[in-house]
Amino acid sequence: MSTYSDLNRDQKEAVLKTEGPVMILAGAGSGKTRTLVTRISYLIEKKRISPFQVLALTFSNKAAREMRERVSTEISVDVGALKITTFHAFCANILRSEATHLGLGRNFTIYDDSESKSIIKTLLKKRGISTKTISPYEVRAFIEYLKNLGHYRGRSGKLDYEVDEKDYFYPFFEEYEDELSRANALDFGGLITGVIQLFETFPEVLRMYQQRFKYVLIDEYQDTNRAQFTLMSLLCGQHRNICVVGDEDQSIYSWRGADIRNILEFEKVYPDVQILKLEQNYRSSKNIIEAASFVIARNTQRKGKKMWTNNEHGEVLEIIECPDDRKEAEFMSETICSLKKQKKIKYKEMAVFYRTNSQSRVIEDYLRSYKIPYRIVGGIKFYERKEIKDLLSYLRLVINSKDSLALSRIINVPARGIGAVTMRKLEQEAENKGCSLWEIVDDIVDNLGNYSHIKLSAKVKSSLREFCLLINDVKVMNQEKVIPSTIFEKILCESNYLTSLKANKDPESLIRVENLEEMKNGIKQFEEGLSHPTLAGYLESITLDTTVEDEDSGEGLRDLTSGEVSLMTVHGAKGLEYPYVFLGGAEEDLFPSFQSLSTGGTAIEEERRLFYVAMTRAMERLYITFARGRMIHGQIRFNGPSRFIHEIPEDYYKWQIIQKDQRQYDKKQEVWDDFEFSQENHYDYD
Repeated sequence: MSTYSDLNRDQKEAVLKTEGPVMILAGAGSGKTRTLVTRISYLIEKKRISPFQVLALTFSNKAAREMRERVSTEISVDVGALKITTFHAFCANILRSEATHLGLGRNFTIYDDSESKSIIKTLLKKRGISTKTISPYEVRAFIEYLKNLGHYRGRSGKLDYEVDEKDYFYPFFEEYEDELSRANALDFGGLITGVIQLFETFPEVLRMYQQRFKYVLIDEYQDTNRAQFTLMSLLCGQHRNICVVGDEDQSIYSWRGADIRNILEFEKVYPDVQILKLEQNYRSSKNIIEAASFVIARNTQRKGKKMWTNNEHGEVLEIIECPDDRKEAEFMSETICSLKKQKKIKYKEMAVFYRTNSQSRVIEDYLRSYKIPYRIVGGIKFYERKEIKDLLSYLRLVINSKDSLALSRIINVPARGIGAVTMRKLEQEAENKGCSLWEIVDDIVDNLGNYSHIKLSAKVKSSLREFCLLINDVKVMNQEKVIPSTIFEKILCESNYLTSLKANKDPESLIRVENLEEMKNGIKQFEEGLSHPTLAGYLESITLDTTVEDEDSGEGLRDLTSGEVSLMTVHGAKGLEYPYVFLGGAEEDLFPSFQSLSTGGTAIEEERRLFYVAMTRAMERLYITFARGRMIHGQIRFNGPSRFIHEIPEDYYKWQIIQKDQRQYDKKQEVWDDFEFSQENHYDYD
């Protein structure tokens, strides 16, 4: 058992205060996990609490597994009965045991998002409603909204929310629940609301679990939704030994249902709560922590921590003002190379953050050109994303109609009714006749040859005819030397690929749309400076550019111990840390996002929390870059530097201006001095 010699005073207090409600506000890099693990160990070894009576909840299987492993190494007691798990796994376990109370079979199925969406599509079809009229995502989002609140059909009593059962979408919720019930199934949200319903409907079951779990700990509390809050309030209603650990300044998942009120209003539910603060940061330099503290202090939705550190002051932050997004990516690449060669910093010690996935395209292009190895954390490399590969396949088919691999990929994208069985027949026919797949499809459309054994409906034939007409039209455009960006736009629109994505209205589809816009930006940038840009030339540049060499420039074989530079969105960076961090795209309309600027209020505060999270991932050096002009949706936008940059006092940074043809080090340009921000007019400069 730890002697607590490695804990500071506040951490020790957080370990020892075990009775009653406790809220630990743990700032970035403050040793939260170590404190939580030691607290669990203390309960079991010193307080002699049975592991059977301790429950610790977190948000991922990985986090739960790591916490359990750390606890097991700290204590000698058998922790087999200790439950460290996720909210959903905990609820699934309870419902397996108590399913009959709710009319469920113990072998119920848990539906994932795709299966839930399929049910909703079926419901729409039964009502004769086209998915183009009402997106399944809209219905799914409404159902998730209700379940995030903790709502189940028939729930009444003391509710802190209002549900209008006359809402247009509410009958869909009821029908959806009926379908799940008939299938003896639950979705992820239903696991939580199912246990709430169980506890509220059967008090004797609630008492049984209250008597078992006398000590409850919740990690990453700022990420909980109202349903999870209600669940824990019920479970801890008897002994009230609830310990929540979180940081309101890192609450960045409202779009997933997280409710910052859970942490801001905790004392309303537990007036006798003991609030403890872990404010000492062990991760970052003093300059980084103090600069980040000035930014987050602008928020009103916070409990008022003041982070500090005993670490060295370190280097000041660098604000990098670039003429455009390509110069921004070039700066990052050159600096990474310099850090590697001159300071011997390993690639794995460096990371690049961005607000949206689409920003990675130009950064990836430059990293490859500098032969810098990189990996996308929590995502896919730009040119490996489905939508990008789909459109590249369209373009490749235009250049080379014998590219059967490209045709196979997109012949039914978007859906044209060509199933796997039909595709096998078409491919077999091409093999038998010794010709390309395109020739078979083209012949079928033109009624050339006898293909009666390949059954296609009139609707499918019509769709294929439109598809072939589009490809043949674009072939003519290509022969007439039409520029690649125009060809790309024609395919994107007339194939209905873009229309089908926009019709879905779900976040994933919207991200795909953004990525396709960025692909168009990349094509336009390829065209710049070329008197006769060709589609073949663009495809060749992509193919050669995406082949990462096994050697660093001039250094022989790559030093495998150096690893790779990590690229990720800021959301994906939460919980991680790197000695050297590049935060790109710190501009108005991008970070903070356009959506948050149009909404204002709490949305801006969440963007500021996201900026704070990005800053506090850096341990030694932080580079914040922005572009004076950035290509967005095919046009150059001049958004100006992010307001968050101006919230950092000048003492904490050096402002570096990069020109088109040279680099100079200077204080910020006067052009930004009069930069004004307001909710109505979020940028105004000369």
